[in-house]
Amino acid sequence: MTELRIAIVDDHSIFRSGLRAELDAGLEVVGEAATVDEAIALVGAVRPRVVLLDVHLPGGNGGGGAEVIQRSAASSPETLFLALSVSDAADDVVRVIRAGARGYITKSSSGAEVSDAARRVADGDAVFSPRLAGFVLDAFGAAAGETAATHDELDRLSQREQEVMRLIARGYSYREVATELYISVKTVETHVSAVLRKLQLSNRHELTAWALERKLL
Repeated sequence: MTELRIAIVDDHSIFRSGLRAELDAGLEVVGEAATVDEAIALVGAVRPRVVLLDVHLPGGNGGGGAEVIQRSAASSPETLFLALSVSDAADDVVRVIRAGARGYITKSSSGAEVSDAARRVADGDAVFSPRLAGFVLDAFGAAAGETAATHDELDRLSQREQEVMRLIARGYSYREVATELYISVKTVETHVSAVLRKLQLSNRHELTAWALERKLL
């Protein structure tokens, strides 16, 4: 059996060590990280197939595990994320799944259960601890009508304008957006003006409220 290359992201070193010891031999741990920034750098450098990712992490822009998923997409699009957290709060579950995680299991899971979940995610399955699946079904089912309306609004924006919109709404400065997207500050300003005009908003504060209301962050 081919070894599955995984990374462990958690801000508690004792937990990382314990989890590494409990995982099946067929899982190769190719790196560990404790913060948002460390995790993003690690994923880009070693490109693991699956990341076991805690939801609450220090660093970055305060977005925790969801931020790691979103900011790693460009550097390692083939990497999949399995949230592994002590939290079973509905908000935490839905936030990280919206960001792109392929599953969410709690830290009460055994090493064998985590190993099995990682393999299933690598094979294309979505994996949830039993009581958490209901949160996801409820959230995405209830949001079906909102999603259609949001898609219509997003369709007004080009792909680049959507990228700029999300970063500005998260609080990035124009210069930070320019660095993140490898474009000039002047180009960022042009995109922001277009976004505000198309969405009929007045400023970045309204844009942030608009994005939060539609759960785009």
